[in-house]
Amino acid sequence: MVVNSAQAVADRYADFSWQQARGESEAHEELTARISQDPEFCDFLGASLPPGDEQQPPLLLAAVRYLDGPHAAQGPRGDFAYRTWREWTIRHWDDVRDVLVRRLTRTDEPARCAALLPLLARLPQPLALLEVGASAGLCLHPDRYRYRYDDGPEFGDPDSPVVFPCRTSPGTPVPDALPRIVWRAGIDLAPLDLSDPDDVRWLQALVWPGAAPGTGAGAPVDRAGRQLAAVEAVRKAPPVPLVRGDLLDELPALAAQAPREATLVVFHTAVLTCLPLERREEFARVVRSLLVDRPGHWVSHEHHNVLPWLPGPRPADAHQLTLAVDGRPVALTGQHGQSIQWLTEPRQA
Repeated sequence: MVVNSAQAVADRYADFSWQQARGESEAHEELTARISQDPEFCDFLGASLPPGDEQQPPLLLAAVRYLDGPHAAQGPRGDFAYRTWREWTIRHWDDVRDVLVRRLTRTDEPARCAALLPLLARLPQPLALLEVGASAGLCLHPDRYRYRYDDGPEFGDPDSPVVFPCRTSPGTPVPDALPRIVWRAGIDLAPLDLSDPDDVRWLQALVWPGAAPGTGAGAPVDRAGRQLAAVEAVRKAPPVPLVRGDLLDELPALAAQAPREATLVVFHTAVLTCLPLERREEFARVVRSLLVDRPGHWVSHEHHNVLPWLPGPRPADAHQLTLAVDGRPVALTGQHGQSIQWLTEPRQA
């Protein structure tokens, strides 16, 4: 096993704290910052885990929460809380490591449907949705939720237990009806089963603690509670096939199953960052080839630098995602679907 240097581990946690957790989860920001300043614990992590997915900071944090371990947010702020977390993690390391090697960080944020909906509603109906990196498939059901854009009325599935609020910019094509979806399927390396309580428990552990930014000042959002409500909404729907496997290997065969009379929409949201650049480029070629001889579109919802060939400057807010259709950015969105900044003139690919 290749051993990671303590400094490499420390840099990884410091980068996560500053670049990803800051402004999104105060508890994760503090905890990973303290890990990065703990050479002994970083050396322990480097020697105990192989390089790769097991070394992702959010995976370790989720594993401890999944096992009901302590978190910095649960106790007094400062060294005491970190020492408690550290001691518990080392004491239960065999269990933690078992979770790290058998689970993946596949956070499923159904509120991103609020950001996708204005685009999906504009495409030729009906739709066949195929999600890459589907996790539990919550984003495959935009027609199972309710929505409220700005101060407008709620609309959507009247029986849904969850409402996704979203603020918009002038010019955003706010929909007033749900898209008509006649087929849906997903691909994931480790799809989660919403009928399995253990999988739902893992899904909840992946939600970063602390209220996420809401749709306006003073409006934080309980993401974990919202996710559970979305789970209940989707459980009532007919089961959707979630294929286990590599996205490039499984995509062509699964896309071929979509009905030809529907507009095929191959989409993904905050997924491709897990792939090296050459794999992202290959994925783009495969998706484009699938849409040559049939009606369809490629919808990407990623951090701008994940697809570096996208035109236009990076968003000013590093947490924003770029929503693009067929390589044309059409909007900048909050990463939890809480906002849409529509681009008046879509940037050309």
